[in-house]
Amino acid sequence: MEFIPVNEPLLTGNEKKYLDQCIDTGWISSEGPFVKEFEEKFAASCGRKYGTAVCNGTAALEAAMISLNLNKGDEVIMPSFTIISCASAVIRAGAVPVLVDSDRYTWNMKAEDIRKKITSKTKAVMAVHIYGLPVDMDALKETAEEFGLKIIEDAAEMIGQTYKGKPCGSFGEVSTFSFYPNKHITTGEGGMILTDDEEIAERCRSLRNLCFKPGRRFIHDELGFNFRMTNLQAALGLAQFEQLDKFIIRKRQIGEMYLRELKDVKSIQLPLTGTDYSDNIFWVFGILIKEESGISAEEAMKMLAERKIGTRPFFYPMHKQPVFNNMGLFKNDLHPVSEYLSEYGFYIPSGLALNDEQIFRTAEEIKKIFK
Repeated sequence: MEFIPVNEPLLTGNEKKYLDQCIDTGWISSEGPFVKEFEEKFAASCGRKYGTAVCNGTAALEAAMISLNLNKGDEVIMPSFTIISCASAVIRAGAVPVLVDSDRYTWNMKAEDIRKKITSKTKAVMAVHIYGLPVDMDALKETAEEFGLKIIEDAAEMIGQTYKGKPCGSFGEVSTFSFYPNKHITTGEGGMILTDDEEIAERCRSLRNLCFKPGRRFIHDELGFNFRMTNLQAALGLAQFEQLDKFIIRKRQIGEMYLRELKDVKSIQLPLTGTDYSDNIFWVFGILIKEESGISAEEAMKMLAERKIGTRPFFYPMHKQPVFNNMGLFKNDLHPVSEYLSEYGFYIPSGLALNDEQIFRTAEEIKKIFK
């Protein structure tokens, strides 16, 4: 019985052709032409004016946060239930992350919770779209506009997703993406920053390139980073981007198959098929175990591993992270939904290379565990 990985990318387009072009021409560094082409096409797909390609999604978040010119001690409201890159980007920009809990069914932050955390120090909100459904952006934007807050949109998991027909990544002052191999399109490692603000775009480009000065390259007024994306990565990304529509169709097929196969398993909560503002894109297929089942996510994942089924746990809440508690952050925070999602949530194989037979086998093993 072969192991079914939780994710495996699909490289069936022009990836090899474009990589061969990089090698044949010698354009393998960040100076190559595929970088600009990838930036322009990806930005246009989200209705954005400017795209800045970087080496990974974490770099995108960090450069984007710094580009907002927040002052030390400014507060940024964000979800507790997310990846650590979001909180670390806020902290490294000199700001203070302020956490809110998530909805139990969409797994996203809610505007009414954001409103309760706004103080005179609040300057921005980080909207992080989780797993398959976007944040309710109309409600969030209404709150942000009322209090004069900037929005940074983390759309790392939402490539190709829309909110009321508008692309995720098109909201707020600045948006970020990741092209890690488990994303809808991959560059191996990579990320993108999108904005309509020319000043923010220029700042991000400078930050990714060590803040070299035009005309006086090795004199620096600011400390930047080497966040550059290579031409090789961009070539891979462009080939993947050409197949995005097909990839999104397949992701939704995978999600719908799992929903049909697992609908009678009473011990688990399945993902929502959609909301009134978006259909689930099923970046991953998450399962939330009902507490009364008596099984934790860790136990279920161990049983599936014994059956050669790959899984991944849900995010661990930011307010419970030892590194932040040791910094004196979040010590009095209580976010029960985030804690519940972390303890009882995990996701199953849902990568683009997954075939129907593997889906059926995974579903059957889950049924056996929760019979």
